[in-house]
Amino acid sequence: MGKLALIAIGGNSLIKDEEHKTVKDQYKAICETAVQIADIIEEGYDVILTHGNGPQVGFILRRSELAHEIAGMHIVPLVSCVADTQGAIGYQLQQALNNEFKKRGITKHAVTVVTQVEVDRNDQAFSNPTKPIGSFFSEELIKGIRKIHPDWHIVYDSGRGYRRVVASPAPKKIIEIEVIKALVKEGFCVIGVGGGGIPVFQNESGDYEGVDAVIDKDSASCLLASRLKADLFIISTSVEKICLQFGKPDQKPLDRINDEQARKYIDEGHFAPGSMLPKIKAVLYFLEHGGKEAIITAPGSLARAVKGESGTHIHSK
Repeated sequence: MGKLALIAIGGNSLIKDEEHKTVKDQYKAICETAVQIADIIEEGYDVILTHGNGPQVGFILRRSELAHEIAGMHIVPLVSCVADTQGAIGYQLQQALNNEFKKRGITKHAVTVVTQVEVDRNDQAFSNPTKPIGSFFSEELIKGIRKIHPDWHIVYDSGRGYRRVVASPAPKKIIEIEVIKALVKEGFCVIGVGGGGIPVFQNESGDYEGVDAVIDKDSASCLLASRLKADLFIISTSVEKICLQFGKPDQKPLDRINDEQARKYIDEGHFAPGSMLPKIKAVLYFLEHGGKEAIITAPGSLARAVKGESGTHIHSK
Protein backbone atom coordinates (compact mmCIF):
# COMPACT_ATOMS: atom_id res chain seq x y z
CA MET A 1 0.00 0.00 0.00
CA GLY A 2 1.32 3.43 -0.97
CA LYS A 3 0.80 6.83 0.61
CA LEU A 4 -2.85 7.39 1.46
CA ALA A 5 -4.72 10.52 0.37
CA LEU A 6 -8.31 11.22 1.35
CA ILE A 7 -9.98 13.63 -1.05
CA ALA A 8 -13.27 15.27 -0.06
CA ILE A 9 -15.15 16.53 -3.12
CA GLY A 10 -17.65 19.32 -2.48
CA GLY A 11 -21.22 18.89 -3.67
CA ASN A 12 -21.21 22.50 -4.87
CA SER A 13 -18.00 21.96 -6.84
CA LEU A 14 -19.87 19.47 -9.04
CA ILE A 15 -22.21 22.29 -10.14
CA LYS A 16 -20.32 24.87 -12.15
CA ASP A 17 -23.10 27.46 -12.27
CA GLU A 18 -26.87 27.91 -12.24
CA GLU A 19 -27.05 26.89 -15.90
CA HIS A 20 -25.33 23.53 -15.32
CA LYS A 21 -27.16 21.71 -12.52
CA THR A 22 -28.51 18.63 -14.28
CA VAL A 23 -27.37 15.08 -13.62
CA LYS A 24 -25.62 15.12 -16.99
CA ASP A 25 -23.81 18.34 -16.10
CA GLN A 26 -22.69 16.90 -12.77
CA TYR A 27 -21.39 13.75 -14.44
CA LYS A 28 -19.33 15.87 -16.84
CA ALA A 29 -17.79 17.66 -13.85
CA ILE A 30 -17.13 14.31 -12.17
CA CYS A 31 -15.37 12.99 -15.30
CA GLU A 32 -13.09 16.02 -15.20
CA THR A 33 -12.35 15.34 -11.53
CA ALA A 34 -11.68 11.66 -12.31
CA VAL A 35 -8.78 12.74 -14.53
CA GLN A 36 -7.27 14.59 -11.56
CA ILE A 37 -7.76 11.59 -9.25
CA ALA A 38 -6.06 9.28 -11.74
CA ASP A 39 -3.13 11.72 -11.97
CA ILE A 40 -2.75 11.58 -8.17
CA ILE A 41 -2.86 7.77 -8.18
CA GLU A 42 -0.13 7.77 -10.83
CA GLU A 43 1.92 9.89 -8.41
CA GLY A 44 1.93 6.88 -6.06
CA TYR A 45 -1.06 7.57 -3.81
CA ASP A 46 -3.86 5.26 -2.77
CA VAL A 47 -7.01 7.37 -2.78
CA ILE A 48 -10.21 7.42 -0.74
CA LEU A 49 -12.95 9.73 -1.96
CA THR A 50 -15.72 11.34 0.02
CA HIS A 51 -18.22 13.82 -1.39
CA GLY A 52 -20.69 16.49 -0.40
CA ASN A 53 -24.37 16.50 -1.27
CA GLY A 54 -25.76 19.89 -0.22
CA PRO A 55 -27.29 20.87 -3.57
CA GLN A 56 -28.17 17.32 -4.57
CA VAL A 57 -29.99 16.35 -1.37
CA GLY A 58 -31.92 19.60 -1.65
CA PHE A 59 -33.00 18.71 -5.19
CA ILE A 60 -34.22 15.25 -4.13
CA LEU A 61 -36.08 16.64 -1.13
CA ARG A 62 -37.75 19.34 -3.24
CA ARG A 63 -38.84 16.79 -5.86
CA SER A 64 -40.38 14.76 -3.05
CA GLU A 65 -42.23 17.80 -1.73
CA LEU A 66 -43.56 18.71 -5.18
CA ALA A 67 -44.69 15.13 -5.82
CA HIS A 68 -46.52 15.22 -2.49
CA GLU A 69 -48.15 18.58 -3.24
CA ILE A 70 -49.19 17.72 -6.81
CA ALA A 71 -49.83 13.96 -6.79
CA GLY A 72 -50.20 13.02 -3.13
CA MET A 73 -47.03 10.91 -3.16
CA HIS A 74 -45.47 10.15 0.21
CA ILE A 75 -42.73 12.49 1.44
CA VAL A 76 -39.21 11.00 1.35
CA PRO A 77 -37.48 11.54 4.73
CA LEU A 78 -34.36 13.70 4.65
CA VAL A 79 -32.23 10.79 5.91
CA SER A 80 -33.34 8.72 2.92
CA CYS A 81 -32.50 11.60 0.59
CA VAL A 82 -28.97 11.51 2.01
CA ALA A 83 -28.78 7.77 1.30
CA ASP A 84 -30.07 8.38 -2.23
CA THR A 85 -27.24 10.85 -2.93
CA GLN A 86 -24.66 8.32 -1.75
CA GLY A 87 -25.86 5.87 -4.36
CA ALA A 88 -26.34 8.37 -7.20
CA ILE A 89 -23.12 10.37 -6.79
CA GLY A 90 -21.15 7.26 -5.84
CA TYR A 91 -22.35 5.55 -9.02
CA GLN A 92 -21.20 8.46 -11.16
CA LEU A 93 -17.83 8.68 -9.39
CA GLN A 94 -17.04 4.99 -9.65
CA GLN A 95 -18.13 4.82 -13.28
CA ALA A 96 -16.02 7.83 -14.26
CA LEU A 97 -13.02 6.58 -12.28
CA ASN A 98 -13.20 3.04 -13.63
CA ASN A 99 -13.43 4.37 -17.18
CA GLU A 100 -10.39 6.58 -16.58
CA PHE A 101 -8.45 3.73 -14.96
CA LYS A 102 -9.17 1.48 -17.94
CA LYS A 103 -8.07 4.19 -20.37
CA ARG A 104 -4.72 4.54 -18.58
CA GLY A 105 -4.13 0.89 -17.77
CA ILE A 106 -4.32 1.54 -14.02
CA THR A 107 -5.03 -1.76 -12.24
CA LYS A 108 -7.50 -0.35 -9.74
CA HIS A 109 -11.24 -0.52 -9.32
CA ALA A 110 -13.44 2.09 -7.68
CA VAL A 111 -16.21 0.97 -5.35
CA THR A 112 -18.84 2.84 -3.32
CA VAL A 113 -19.60 1.95 0.30
CA VAL A 114 -23.02 3.06 1.56
CA THR A 115 -21.85 4.53 4.86
CA GLN A 116 -23.72 5.24 8.08
CA VAL A 117 -22.31 7.73 10.58
CA GLU A 118 -23.40 7.76 14.20
CA VAL A 119 -24.53 11.05 15.76
CA ASP A 120 -25.88 12.05 19.17
CA ARG A 121 -29.69 12.25 19.03
CA ASN A 122 -29.48 15.06 21.61
CA ASP A 123 -26.94 17.10 19.66
CA GLN A 124 -27.86 20.78 19.95
CA ALA A 125 -27.63 21.02 16.15
CA PHE A 126 -31.18 19.65 15.95
CA SER A 127 -32.44 22.86 17.54
CA ASN A 128 -30.01 25.10 15.62
CA PRO A 129 -29.99 24.23 11.87
CA THR A 130 -26.84 25.40 10.04
CA LYS A 131 -26.18 23.05 7.09
CA PRO A 132 -27.04 24.60 3.67
CA ILE A 133 -28.90 22.39 1.19
CA GLY A 134 -30.54 22.92 -2.19
CA SER A 135 -30.30 25.85 -4.56
CA PHE A 136 -29.42 29.47 -3.89
CA PHE A 137 -32.33 31.93 -3.89
CA SER A 138 -32.08 35.57 -4.94
CA GLU A 139 -33.38 38.53 -2.95
CA GLU A 140 -36.34 38.68 -5.35
CA LEU A 141 -37.35 35.06 -4.79
CA ILE A 142 -36.77 34.75 -1.07
CA LYS A 143 -39.94 36.56 0.07
CA GLY A 144 -42.11 34.14 -1.88
CA ILE A 145 -40.14 31.15 -0.61
CA ARG A 146 -40.63 32.26 2.99
CA LYS A 147 -44.37 32.52 2.44
CA ILE A 148 -44.63 29.07 0.86
CA HIS A 149 -42.33 27.44 3.45
CA PRO A 150 -42.62 29.35 6.75
CA ASP A 151 -41.10 26.34 8.58
CA TRP A 152 -37.84 26.47 6.60
CA HIS A 153 -34.71 27.92 8.20
CA ILE A 154 -33.07 30.19 5.60
CA VAL A 155 -29.73 32.00 5.80
CA TYR A 156 -27.63 34.26 3.56
CA ASP A 157 -24.65 32.25 2.30
CA SER A 158 -21.32 33.89 1.47
CA GLY A 159 -22.56 36.54 -0.90
CA ARG A 160 -24.03 33.91 -3.24
CA GLY A 161 -27.65 34.18 -2.15
CA TYR A 162 -30.08 32.65 0.32
CA ARG A 163 -30.21 28.94 1.13
CA ARG A 164 -32.23 26.59 3.27
CA VAL A 165 -30.37 25.12 6.25
CA VAL A 166 -31.05 21.90 8.16
CA ALA A 167 -29.66 20.21 11.27
CA SER A 168 -26.00 19.19 11.01
CA PRO A 169 -25.00 17.09 14.05
CA ALA A 170 -21.35 16.24 14.71
CA PRO A 171 -20.15 12.84 13.46
CA LYS A 172 -19.10 10.51 16.26
CA LYS A 173 -18.44 7.13 14.66
CA ILE A 174 -18.17 5.77 11.12
CA ILE A 175 -20.09 2.50 11.21
CA GLU A 176 -18.54 0.89 8.11
CA ILE A 177 -14.95 1.98 8.76
CA GLU A 178 -13.60 -1.59 8.97
CA VAL A 179 -15.12 -2.35 5.57
CA ILE A 180 -13.47 0.75 4.12
CA LYS A 181 -10.11 -0.23 5.69
CA ALA A 182 -10.30 -3.72 4.23
CA LEU A 183 -11.12 -2.46 0.74
CA VAL A 184 -8.30 0.11 0.78
CA LYS A 185 -5.86 -2.58 1.94
CA GLU A 186 -6.91 -4.72 -1.03
CA GLY A 187 -6.13 -1.86 -3.41
CA PHE A 188 -9.60 -0.52 -4.17
CA CYS A 189 -10.26 3.19 -4.70
CA VAL A 190 -13.03 3.59 -2.12
CA ILE A 191 -15.84 6.13 -2.25
CA GLY A 192 -17.35 6.42 1.23
CA VAL A 193 -19.01 8.69 3.79
CA GLY A 194 -20.95 10.30 0.95
CA GLY A 195 -22.73 13.48 1.95
CA GLY A 196 -21.14 13.22 5.38
CA GLY A 197 -22.66 9.79 5.88
CA ILE A 198 -26.21 8.66 6.58
CA PRO A 199 -26.94 10.03 10.09
CA VAL A 200 -27.94 7.32 12.56
CA PHE A 201 -28.19 7.01 16.33
CA GLN A 202 -28.51 4.15 18.78
CA ASN A 203 -31.92 3.76 20.38
CA GLU A 204 -32.60 2.40 23.86
CA SER A 205 -32.37 -1.16 22.55
CA GLY A 206 -28.95 -0.49 21.05
CA ASP A 207 -30.26 -0.67 17.49
CA TYR A 208 -29.39 1.97 14.92
CA GLU A 209 -32.08 4.29 13.55
CA GLY A 210 -31.82 6.96 10.89
CA VAL A 211 -32.46 10.58 11.79
CA ASP A 212 -33.35 13.53 9.55
CA ALA A 213 -30.19 15.63 9.23
CA VAL A 214 -27.21 16.24 6.95
CA ILE A 215 -23.77 15.76 8.49
CA ASP A 216 -21.14 18.17 7.26
CA LYS A 217 -19.06 16.15 4.78
CA ASP A 218 -15.82 17.86 5.80
CA SER A 219 -16.35 16.94 9.46
CA ALA A 220 -17.03 13.31 8.57
CA SER A 221 -14.15 13.28 6.08
CA CYS A 222 -11.57 14.54 8.58
CA LEU A 223 -12.81 11.93 11.07
CA LEU A 224 -12.30 9.20 8.47
CA ALA A 225 -8.91 10.61 7.40
CA SER A 226 -7.65 10.69 10.98
CA ARG A 227 -8.96 7.18 11.80
CA LEU A 228 -7.26 5.79 8.69
CA LYS A 229 -4.06 7.75 9.41
CA ALA A 230 -4.08 9.30 5.94
CA ASP A 231 -0.87 10.97 4.80
CA LEU A 232 -2.73 13.75 3.04
CA PHE A 233 -6.20 15.25 3.47
CA ILE A 234 -7.51 17.26 0.52
CA ILE A 235 -10.72 19.26 0.37
CA SER A 236 -11.91 20.04 -3.14
CA THR A 237 -14.16 23.08 -3.29
CA SER A 238 -15.24 25.84 -5.68
CA VAL A 239 -12.09 27.99 -5.25
CA GLU A 240 -8.46 27.26 -6.07
CA LYS A 241 -7.16 28.79 -2.82
CA ILE A 242 -8.72 30.02 0.39
CA CYS A 243 -8.69 33.80 0.72
CA LEU A 244 -8.67 36.49 3.34
CA GLN A 245 -11.33 39.16 2.73
CA PHE A 246 -13.08 36.74 0.35
CA GLY A 247 -15.21 38.48 -2.29
CA LYS A 248 -13.87 41.95 -1.42
CA PRO A 249 -11.61 44.23 -3.48
CA ASP A 250 -8.65 43.48 -1.19
CA GLN A 251 -9.13 39.69 -1.38
CA LYS A 252 -5.85 37.87 -0.65
CA PRO A 253 -5.26 34.21 -1.64
CA LEU A 254 -3.20 32.04 0.71
CA ASP A 255 -0.57 29.60 -0.56
CA ARG A 256 0.77 28.04 2.65
CA ILE A 257 -0.24 28.57 6.29
CA ASN A 258 0.15 26.73 9.56
CA ASP A 259 -2.50 25.69 12.06
CA GLU A 260 -1.80 28.65 14.34
CA GLN A 261 -2.37 31.12 11.51
CA ALA A 262 -5.57 29.31 10.52
CA ARG A 263 -6.97 29.69 14.05
CA LYS A 264 -6.04 33.39 14.01
CA TYR A 265 -7.92 33.90 10.74
CA ILE A 266 -10.94 32.09 12.18
CA ASP A 267 -10.92 34.42 15.19
CA GLU A 268 -10.74 37.40 12.85
CA GLY A 269 -13.89 36.20 11.06
CA HIS A 270 -12.42 35.58 7.61
CA PHE A 271 -14.30 32.33 6.94
CA ALA A 272 -18.08 32.09 6.48
CA PRO A 273 -19.91 29.55 8.71
CA GLY A 274 -21.82 27.91 5.85
CA SER A 275 -18.89 27.86 3.44
CA MET A 276 -15.15 27.87 4.24
CA LEU A 277 -15.26 27.72 8.05
CA PRO A 278 -16.24 24.01 8.28
CA LYS A 279 -13.40 23.18 5.88
CA ILE A 280 -10.79 25.00 7.95
CA LYS A 281 -12.08 23.36 11.15
CA ALA A 282 -11.94 19.94 9.47
CA VAL A 283 -8.32 20.53 8.47
CA LEU A 284 -7.43 21.60 12.01
CA TYR A 285 -9.06 18.45 13.43
CA PHE A 286 -7.00 16.32 11.04
CA LEU A 287 -3.75 18.06 12.02
CA GLU A 288 -4.58 17.88 15.73
CA HIS A 289 -5.09 14.11 15.44
CA GLY A 290 -1.81 13.20 13.82
CA GLY A 291 -2.26 14.44 10.24
CA LYS A 292 0.76 15.96 8.53
CA GLU A 293 -0.61 18.06 5.69
CA ALA A 294 -3.92 19.21 4.25
CA ILE A 295 -4.77 21.03 1.04
CA ILE A 296 -7.81 23.06 0.02
CA THR A 297 -8.22 23.66 -3.71
CA ALA A 298 -10.55 23.47 -6.73
CA PRO A 299 -11.35 20.20 -8.57
CA GLY A 300 -9.32 21.21 -11.63
CA SER A 301 -6.24 21.91 -9.52
CA LEU A 302 -6.08 18.69 -7.49
CA ALA A 303 -3.13 17.06 -9.23
CA ARG A 304 -1.12 20.31 -9.37
CA ALA A 305 -1.87 20.93 -5.70
CA VAL A 306 -0.46 17.53 -4.71
CA LYS A 307 2.74 18.53 -6.55
CA GLY A 308 2.83 21.79 -4.57
CA GLU A 309 1.94 23.95 -7.57
CA SER A 310 -1.52 25.13 -6.48
CA GLY A 311 -4.02 25.20 -3.64
CA THR A 312 -3.70 26.32 -0.04
CA HIS A 313 -1.43 23.99 1.95
CA ILE A 314 -1.99 23.82 5.71
CA HIS A 315 0.37 22.11 8.15
CA SER A 316 1.17 22.01 11.85
CA LYS A 317 3.48 24.75 13.12
